[in-house]
Amino acid sequence: MFQDTYQKMQRRNLYHIFILILGLPVHLAVFFLYLHRKRNDPYQKLLHEMKQGLIEEGVKATYLKRAEEELQKKNIFFNQRASSSAIRAKAERLAQERLDETAEERTVKQLTLQDEGKITYKETFGSLLQNPTFLILSALPGLPMYLLLLLYSNHFVKYIFERLVMSLFVIVGVAFLVFTILYLSPFNPAANILGETATKDQIAAFNAIHGLDQPYLVQLWNTIKGIATFDLGSSFTGNEEVASSIGRKFPITLTLAIISLIMAIVIAIPIGIVSATKPRSFFDYTFMFVALIGLSIPNFWQGLIFILNFSIKWKWFPATYTPGNWLSIVMPAVVLGTALTASIARMMRSSTLEVINEDYILTAKAKGLNKRQVLWKHAVSNAMIPVITVIGLLFGGMLGGAAVTEKVFNISGIGSYIVDKQFIPDIPAIMGGVVYIAITISLVNLLIDILYAFFDPRIRSKMKQY
Repeated sequence: MFQDTYQKMQRRNLYHIFILILGLPVHLAVFFLYLHRKRNDPYQKLLHEMKQGLIEEGVKATYLKRAEEELQKKNIFFNQRASSSAIRAKAERLAQERLDETAEERTVKQLTLQDEGKITYKETFGSLLQNPTFLILSALPGLPMYLLLLLYSNHFVKYIFERLVMSLFVIVGVAFLVFTILYLSPFNPAANILGETATKDQIAAFNAIHGLDQPYLVQLWNTIKGIATFDLGSSFTGNEEVASSIGRKFPITLTLAIISLIMAIVIAIPIGIVSATKPRSFFDYTFMFVALIGLSIPNFWQGLIFILNFSIKWKWFPATYTPGNWLSIVMPAVVLGTALTASIARMMRSSTLEVINEDYILTAKAKGLNKRQVLWKHAVSNAMIPVITVIGLLFGGMLGGAAVTEKVFNISGIGSYIVDKQFIPDIPAIMGGVVYIAITISLVNLLIDILYAFFDPRIRSKMKQY
């Protein structure tokens, strides 16, 4: 298994580099063994004999003569001048290259007939991976390397691992971009917090306390290091720990987004399927008209209408969010999920309509399958692939765009927290909020990729190939 996996990893240069780095002690020992074997390599000996034989046969002289004639014709054609010594030197180099190629081809051909091959490092290491004694002796120093080989041998685990690595780069890129924008921002945190009456000494002291007087690269490194260690320090206002503040505010935003997403999926997918199976019917026109209204209504206006009617007039739900009262989250979840429900319903309808007209659906019907089997076994599973993409993208937008809904219903979530801090700008607080939202979105995208592999057999086949 290790040998087969190692041979597959040769196709991916990046994985090959990781194998060399993670198993460096093992590779050093194998390299010395490779050098020892190479000294007794029949390939080198036969190659040398083949070159000498070609020289004795006059093949090199023939190549040299041809090369000189070709170079002279080329100079005449392009009207170029070159000394005879220069032409001779270049012809000798070309003749030697042709001689080496001919000797190598004949050597390989002869060794192939003798069932022997050229000793290479990859072949040496690959053969050792089949030796149980070698595996036992190198288990401890090469443990990280063998773990990577095991990971790569399982195509599904490898797929998840690659997506996690990509997410890591995305998070670092988001941190770099957001910090750079805040650093170049014309806002002055010290002046905004201390007020117009602040003196230059007070502003300088504020900058020194929070590290704003340090160079750009130093501040960027400290910020990325803080994100990696979950230690973002204190915010500029209130002197509160950023990590603890986000830990208090992020769960309610995530809960609100998840409830809205579940509501949207439960409502929108059946509506989209029904509309697609009955196109241009009364139900289709009604559902799509309602969905268009849902897309057009602004969140803040819908929230205010809900408060006026369901809270003030009918007193069904609380007007503002109260921790521990589940009724207080119903209206915010409905408001936040309205546009999401409309988008998923329209996408599900269009995707299902496109799929049910494909040739394989007609084939399934021709085989005698009933409408329910064709719809749920063949049509819906394939129609879900673009819908999953839309769900992942919209969920990320809900986390970052929930600020309006949170403000309307007085929810102390991460969205409103970032909005409150961005005009200072409170760099640690903004960085913490944005980056941890990016982490959540990356994990959601990982889940979306896994669902892709579940619904789309083409992706599963590609996973097995690489």
